[in-house]
Amino acid sequence: MKVELFVPCFIDQLYPDTAFNTIRLLEKAGCEVVYNPDQTCCGQPAYNAGFWDDAKQVGKKFLDDFSGQHLIISPSASCTGMVRHGYSDLFANSADSHQCHKIQQQVMEVSDFLVNVLKKEYFGAELEGVAVYHDSCSALRECKIKNEPRKLLSRVLGLEMVEVKDSETCCGFGGSFAVKFEGISAAMAEQKVRNAMALNADYIISTDSSCLLQLQGYIDKHKLPIQTLHLVDVLTTGWGNI
Repeated sequence: MKVELFVPCFIDQLYPDTAFNTIRLLEKAGCEVVYNPDQTCCGQPAYNAGFWDDAKQVGKKFLDDFSGQHLIISPSASCTGMVRHGYSDLFANSADSHQCHKIQQQVMEVSDFLVNVLKKEYFGAELEGVAVYHDSCSALRECKIKNEPRKLLSRVLGLEMVEVKDSETCCGFGGSFAVKFEGISAAMAEQKVRNAMALNADYIISTDSSCLLQLQGYIDKHKLPIQTLHLVDVLTTGWGNI
């Protein structure tokens, strides 16, 4: 199956290895991956901040950057949710509404695609340790993703998954929320990390790098013995030079 890859600007700038690992994972799943290097951002930062005209301009470029001929796979539930739902606000009753609707039907978060389209859950990954999974707000509410990442992680050799009581609670990032309400944001991150450590977890895993950045920031500041990992990076661990 030929698919197009959407790499969010957040991953492109801060976690490029996750982007490359997404390609490796999709190719191992049997996909031919097409990437347009001209792509940039989906427009979510401007949209969430209330600058809808700017978001629409960025979103229009996003619509033009993809062919509309294949499924568009992304390692970010947050950006996938933006395209699926935020674009309905930006392009309703516009000349681009038809193209927008077409792209909205094609964009998918990577775990959703692997489990529900390709029907594949095992990729030969190996990672020793105990981990909790953090459900990002966008994955749950916008993409309706809950069990898919857990199915994939349950097949990782050596990894023991345990459920933390606040897996569906926000990590406190929320884009500009973390800047405008720093104290509340930090307290939310602290709760997530401390609850994971109470279960002797070695890792906090999620499908959104923005959440992981928030949590890793707290971990690094307090020098705690726990690490955040993106789902894609876990699923490609232990492959060697494959």
